[in-house]
Amino acid sequence: MDIKETLQSFSTMTLSERQTFMFQHSDWLLQEMLAHIGSVDAELRDQLIYRTFVDLLSDNLLSSQQLQYLFDTVTGEDFLYLHIGDKTEDSVFTRSFSALLVAGLLAKDAELLVLRDEDLQVFFKKIGRYLLLEQDMRGYVQGKGWAHSIAHGADLATTTIKHPKFDLQYAPSILHALKLVTWKETVFVNDEEERLINIVDALLLQNYSEEALIEFVEQAFDKFEMHLMTQGYNELFFSGRTCTLNFMKTLYFSLKMNNKAPQLQNTIYGQVAKWLKLGD
Repeated sequence: MDIKETLQSFSTMTLSERQTFMFQHSDWLLQEMLAHIGSVDAELRDQLIYRTFVDLLSDNLLSSQQLQYLFDTVTGEDFLYLHIGDKTEDSVFTRSFSALLVAGLLAKDAELLVLRDEDLQVFFKKIGRYLLLEQDMRGYVQGKGWAHSIAHGADLATTTIKHPKFDLQYAPSILHALKLVTWKETVFVNDEEERLINIVDALLLQNYSEEALIEFVEQAFDKFEMHLMTQGYNELFFSGRTCTLNFMKTLYFSLKMNNKAPQLQNTIYGQVAKWLKLGD
């Protein structure tokens, strides 16, 4: 069977037909989808494989064992962390779409609670690692479709925080990664900030300390001073400053419009006002 033709056919099946197909061919299908999860064929990767994973999860067509197998496989070094650190290689598609799949698995597990606790805890402990290490900042890649690894990493972190077994003791590692994600020698142009601020919103929904988030904001702006003292007004300073300010402004207006965390709002406002005057 050809995976692309099979998935095109699968997309037109009724639920009953899908159940029959999965009973007969689920192992083959999952293996093929994993093998091509990072394909540079945008239709296969995004419109067929990713959409089919979404359908399999939403229609409850995967067993507990299959959910565990997918989680164990895709959170590993050959998927979520494949060649992480590369900036322009096709491996970004494997990492980015693995992040989306893990987010989907965690969202489903939030309903079913079937993934092993010990595996979840190992994952939670290193959840900040993806955003911290990812260096490929491309959004849309001509001829290959969306990479968008930072946005997908933000989605993954947000879903992780919302998982009922997530412990807020792991939040600082996520915030550390969030503080540094805006200092990767580029400025976001594909609405990554709107996905990244969902991480803060998820922490607030879990009653994470507003004081700790204020400290995160202050540390993010302290990095401006530190960079100027150690490296001066170089290109990285201006991209980091612009990217951080854009993130903070997006977060500020989101908090303000939703009447959340007034002290955090005030801290962001004061810092943004201070640093916007820098170039006057």
